[in-house]
Parts: sequence; structure tokens; C-alpha cells
Amino acid sequence: MAVMAGFFAAHGVWSVSDGEMLIPMLAYEHPNGDRGMDRLVHDDVADGAAAGQEALRTGRDDWVRAVLVIDAYLNLDTARVDALIVEAVEYVPSRRSLKMAVPYRPQAAPEGFAVYRPKFLEVTGVDDPDLAPLADAFFSGVDSHEKAAAVWDAHLVDQSV
Repeated sequence: MAVMAGFFAAHGVWSVSDGEMLIPMLAYEHPNGDRGMDRLVHDDVADGAAAGQEALRTGRDDWVRAVLVIDAYLNLDTARVDALIVEAVEYVPSRRSLKMAVPYRPQAAPEGFAVYRPKFLEVTGVDDPDLAPLADAFFSGVDSHEKAAAVWDAHLVDQSV
């Protein structure tokens, strides 16, 4: 679940790096390992995000796991920042989920595009409270998307927001 979340988070970073707003992405994996991805195009981006959240919540019989990536704002103690919100669900053998934020600075900012350290927002159904293995799996997924990982690495700033 975390590897797939990292892969599609990286794809999302790649997508917003050129200044465009991300159309919500819903990715899913079948029992045989095949993956698919749908862009949730609606007249209102919020409707696409809501449709993705509903699909993620209900799942489908032929999904082992799924990931939703949306472009949103993250309200931190210090400020409101742009962020990709990444929600991942593993449906079998038992339901587990995680929600992460990948804060970023838009290309239109005076300093240009930047990616900040991801943040865990919620983890459910995971017995071990140590998030390090999930973080390692997430970054393994990021690195597995070669083109997107190159963009992520080139714009990663050594600071957290």
C-alpha cells in the first residue's frame, strides 16, 4: 500500500511541477498485480475528489489496493500550504489505510517549484505504531517512478513546512 502510494504521489509531484493543478487521480491494483489509473475529470475539481474518496471508501471486488491523489491545501500551525493529499487503502487480507500530505511550493511562487518532506496524517489498521517502515516503503515507491523521482529529487528542499 505504501509503495503504491509513493509511486502515485511521485506521479502527482511530476504533474504539478509545471504549474498545472492536478486532476484527481485514482489508481488501483488487481490481484494479478496489474495496475490502472483514472483521472477523475469533473466540472468542479472538488467533485472529482469526492468521487475518488467514495470509490476509495467502497473499493471494488477486483481491487487489492487503491490510491487517491488530490491537490489541496494543508493547514499547518504556521501557514496554509499547497499539498498533494495521498490516501491509500489496502482491502485484503484486512483493511488498512494511510493518509499523507506532500507539501509543495507552486511553480508560480517567486522562489519556484519545491517539494517538502511528506507528512503522515492518518494510519489505520497497522499494528506497529513505528512509521519508519511505512516511510521507507513510501519512498521506495517514489524512487520506482524514475521520471517523477528525478523531478522530486531536483526540487526537494532541505526544510519542512
